Amino acid sequence: MTIRAGVAGLGRWGQTLVNSVQGKSDAITFVAGCTGRKDRARDFCTEAGIDLRDGLDDLLADDSIDAVVLATPNLQHADQITAAAAAGKHVFVEKPFTMTKDSAEAAAQACAEANVVCALGHNRRFLPAMKYLRDVVNSGDIGTPLHVEANISIPAGYRHGNEHWRANPEECPAGGMTALGVHMTDALISFLGPVKEVTVTSERRVLDIPIDDVTFMTMRFESGMTGYMSTIFVTSPVWFIRVMGDKGWANMRGYERVAVRKNVDDEETLTKFDKPDIERAELEAFAEAASGGTAYPIPVSEAVHGTALVHAIFKSAENGGTVAV
Repeated sequence: MTIRAGVAGLGRWGQTLVNSVQGKSDAITFVAGCTGRKDRARDFCTEAGIDLRDGLDDLLADDSIDAVVLATPNLQHADQITAAAAAGKHVFVEKPFTMTKDSAEAAAQACAEANVVCALGHNRRFLPAMKYLRDVVNSGDIGTPLHVEANISIPAGYRHGNEHWRANPEECPAGGMTALGVHMTDALISFLGPVKEVTVTSERRVLDIPIDDVTFMTMRFESGMTGYMSTIFVTSPVWFIRVMGDKGWANMRGYERVAVRKNVDDEETLTKFDKPDIERAELEAFAEAASGGTAYPIPVSEAVHGTALVHAIFKSAENGGTVAV
């Protein structure tokens, strides 16, 4: 079965999602789309064979469309997920899921009551190196996890002028967290479990647009494990996760390499992986779930907890104190 999908939001990332599968996948194809700036997307839609509609309501009213993919501004997600569920459409939403804990719980409940698949777009989950790191930590090879250090950074803050929605601090509180840092918080939740509390500092140092460019935090997991994480919105690309256990450590360096030292006296081993098309992987996993096959690999409960975590991050960044998730 090929899932016939509509896409809401045809900016840079919406087009990236379409291009990852259009004409390449038997699992999912995009047949219609909508966007806030139709003139900018018209040529793209013609080339991709996508019928450009006036709005999301047009997609949701079309009985020939099985699912919708939301690549829209962050503050629109909650209402759009709920509307998709009410229309009986399976829904894939780009991160962040929603912007508050309450809205995340309401959106998840709407999808559950409508019996539609609700999939959160976190493409880093589909990296082979990420899966390997999770397996190493969960296997006990480095002992009991005690502490984690992590950073995700790219110079995306320089891409946008004041007119872009990503330059709006209401859409992007705590700087790069909503566009970037949520990838790391999701990764940490996926194999270290829920986070109990966070303490955050977020500052604007060099950007002209009114969003922060340096955001960092300490955290305590419900397991008692501690950690710190940062996301810098103006530096060269960085991704690393270092997990320290009571026997050894595991370190994901970039998207393709994982170094492991299992015991104090052991030598470091380095495993390298290819990087697949992770956007295609997540959309095909969504299509598989929407077709009644294997469940989407990011449980909705983790999407909700991830939103509760970033909501706590926003609050801590605003008041400077420790906030419970």
